[in-house]
Amino acid sequence: MSSRLSLLLDLSGLLAREVDLDLLLGAACARMADALSADRASIWLIDAERGDLFTRVALLPEKQALRQPIEKGIVGHVARTGEVIRLEDVAKDPRFDARTDRETGYKTRSMLAAPIREGRKGAIRGVVQLLNHPSGSFDRESERYLVVLAAQLAEALSLTTLRAKDERTQGVTPRGPFNRIVGTSAAMRSVYERVSRVASNDVPVLLRGETGTGKGIFAKAIHCNSSRQARPFVTIDCTTLPSQLAESELFGHERGAFTGADRRVGGRVEMAEGGTLFIDEVGDLPLELQGKLLRFLQERTFERVGGRETLSADVRIIAATHRDLAALVRAKKFREDLYFRVRVAEIDLPALRDRGADEISALSEHFVRLYGEKYGRPKAVLAESARDLLRSYAFPGNVRELEHWIESALAMGSGELIDASHFPRPELDRNSETESSEEGVLLPFGLELEEVEQRYVEATISQNGGNKTEAAKKLGIGRNTIGRVVTRTKKGSAKS
Repeated sequence: MSSRLSLLLDLSGLLAREVDLDLLLGAACARMADALSADRASIWLIDAERGDLFTRVALLPEKQALRQPIEKGIVGHVARTGEVIRLEDVAKDPRFDARTDRETGYKTRSMLAAPIREGRKGAIRGVVQLLNHPSGSFDRESERYLVVLAAQLAEALSLTTLRAKDERTQGVTPRGPFNRIVGTSAAMRSVYERVSRVASNDVPVLLRGETGTGKGIFAKAIHCNSSRQARPFVTIDCTTLPSQLAESELFGHERGAFTGADRRVGGRVEMAEGGTLFIDEVGDLPLELQGKLLRFLQERTFERVGGRETLSADVRIIAATHRDLAALVRAKKFREDLYFRVRVAEIDLPALRDRGADEISALSEHFVRLYGEKYGRPKAVLAESARDLLRSYAFPGNVRELEHWIESALAMGSGELIDASHFPRPELDRNSETESSEEGVLLPFGLELEEVEQRYVEATISQNGGNKTEAAKKLGIGRNTIGRVVTRTKKGSAKS
């Protein structure tokens, strides 16, 4: 009974973390199997795009993933009807489909299955299934408990990137393997593969990418999928560190070490004991402190400011930067030996503009849902003018800027329809290479003529609030010509 109560208490917390979704739901399955004395547990989800059932989160060592038509089997029946089913002998039920048993070699005898649905009559997201009770059958108490648990699963899934497209549509929409990270482009699939690979070992990792590409959330994903996931994840941002306090922030200080140091204070390294220390914008770390960080990376030892005692800490280092560290090394602003030590494993995060227009649309929908719930506008949708603007704008601030646009539109607007006028004015963003202003469009040297044309058209569309017709008038060309240029840009992004 205690295991059942603890599972009810911590399920939502478990599913709201930034972790690998397979591992996350697999952990939920393991806990359910233990709490309800099942030999196996699985969570089948309805794929809203394909219309079938899939699971990569079953306790099934024989198969990595399973799919089945929603019209087949007991799980399919529960997914279609919302009925709770408890069977002592599945072989006697005509709805039982032995296909999964044949694929896995597993013999199903008894079963308890309940729909994962939002509310009493809400949309069904999937099915939670328990197999083979040691006594031969699951009892009614287990059935009642599983119904409560399935409702919690539905609520918890709404906090992840496996949530539904909208509250009326059955099923969920897979958006990527990591919770809170949206993206299925080729560029992102490469990142996911590398993140999964480095998460399983303890080497230092360097995340490289422009500001706003999500370096912090990927660092958290690496930590949460590592053997250190139960220990602290501590962040230190080098851009906010006053040089005179940087060493104290990192390694702590003793009482009397400097004016105002009236007590001993541990640093971020000590706070991260057993876990992960994320050093954001490591390229801004003061040069005089880089040697001490190098020593810690090599020996895992350090001293507090004003102290003589050599201390040690078991901490994994993940660093991130948007700067060219190799150039900083050549300029003698970053230690070469530290450079090689922090980049044992490197992961380059793509800019949003390189992930394709479809990915911008998927992220936009994700943020509309997220901030629509936050600001009391759960039914908000993007107008076509808004979609055009979002897909054509270069987003120099990357995902962070896109998120800001959507949050601003939802926080400041009203009604259900978000159009281009609700977004911040793109021409006020001064960091974009395709910046649009009264002076014109800033373009770097070395671009091919076709690229110049594409960027100028995109900037003109942005300047006119996403209105392609108005942009065509300003450029003195037909709207179809603009469409061809934008389509060419999208195809180029997809190829990259």
